[in-house]
Amino acid sequence: MDFEIVKLAYFSPTGTTRQILKAVTEGLGAANVEHIDLTLPQAETQAPTEIRDELILLGVPVYEGRVPTTAIPRLSQLKADKTPAVIVVVYGNRNFDDALLEFHDFAKELGYLPIACGAFIGEHSFANEDRPLAIGRPDADDLKAAQEFGAQIRAKMNGLDSINEASLIKPPGNKPYREIDRSGLADRSAVTKDEDCTLCGDCALLCPVGAITIEDTVKTDNMACILCNACVKNCPTGARVVDDPMINKIANWVSRNFQARREPQTFL
Repeated sequence: MDFEIVKLAYFSPTGTTRQILKAVTEGLGAANVEHIDLTLPQAETQAPTEIRDELILLGVPVYEGRVPTTAIPRLSQLKADKTPAVIVVVYGNRNFDDALLEFHDFAKELGYLPIACGAFIGEHSFANEDRPLAIGRPDADDLKAAQEFGAQIRAKMNGLDSINEASLIKPPGNKPYREIDRSGLADRSAVTKDEDCTLCGDCALLCPVGAITIEDTVKTDNMACILCNACVKNCPTGARVVDDPMINKIANWVSRNFQARREPQTFL
């Protein structure tokens, strides 16, 4: 069963999810790849799209063991009709918890048929020199694993006359899904060190929820911020930082307790 087009649809504020999906397509040997980038706010106003006779790779990062709530309405615009899908989550070396199962179930509700699922590791959103949690990942070994995953998907699909012959996958996880209480973090965000800021505007352009505006100084809507840290990781002068005692306490705990290298897990 061949696909003329492979589509990648992803919410990827720091770029690691996009990087993994691209590596999977290399393993697939796909000649025609189309990207549907759902990361920035304008994705919420795009016209609904129906995905039919293509293979699609759906990818999101894991936030606190769940699918990011910001990604759900954007992904919901990609309706499907028994469209084969590869479900991928990327997490920061702690655990993907129920995110892969949740994403799998959500994709099925949209009309996709999950033929493969994978959980890969990317640099943790709060990683820095003091908290070296999965720094530099996905690394060469991770990308090789993603390419091998793609090759395995290709092998699975070869020889099938129709998608109805493909065995569907249900990944591990629990239902009801992991509960998240973010009330204590609702008004917290990254901040700007004015003395280091050049007002270049990169942070505002990269913010997936439009929480940052540039005036005489950089202003951040604390209630809108989802703490993805795209602005922190991409600030050219290091002016964007997370310097909140509660966030730092949580991030330091995660870093202390989850240093052992985790490896990708795939399900076909």
